[in-house]
Amino acid sequence: MRHTISVLVENKFGVLARVAGMISGRAFNIDSLNVAPTHDASLSRITIVLKSDEASLDLCIKQLRKLINVVEVNDFKESQAVARELVLVKVRADSKSRPEILQIKDIFRAKIVHLSQDALIIEVTGDEEKVNAFLGLLEPFGILELARTGRLALKR
Repeated sequence: MRHTISVLVENKFGVLARVAGMISGRAFNIDSLNVAPTHDASLSRITIVLKSDEASLDLCIKQLRKLINVVEVNDFKESQAVARELVLVKVRADSKSRPEILQIKDIFRAKIVHLSQDALIIEVTGDEEKVNAFLGLLEPFGILELARTGRLALKR
């Protein structure tokens, strides 16, 4: 089962390495990892998505709480958090396919962030299902490059 864990940490050198090392050292595969400062410059939030059973997850959370510089650890259940992902995708777009791509972009409320003669870079945000559906519709046009943030989540 996939779990989203939010770890509030002191914004100090080496904290990310300790957190990621502890998780990978326990043989968890990290599906996504996102780190950024919070509104308080002395703190950062690490959002981790991993697959685990409940017993292993409980042990992982307990061990995270023991790490130096960890302030708070939360395991978000699906209904407890608002989760989003950001994707930048460069898609091949010639004069024939561009109108159809723009129509798809409008349906998903995406934004064009760069335009060239033969390609578009589109930004889309949403839950994982929305992002995957959007990418699935763009696939036939030719995805040239893709960058995803991974899941971000905050407690409701």
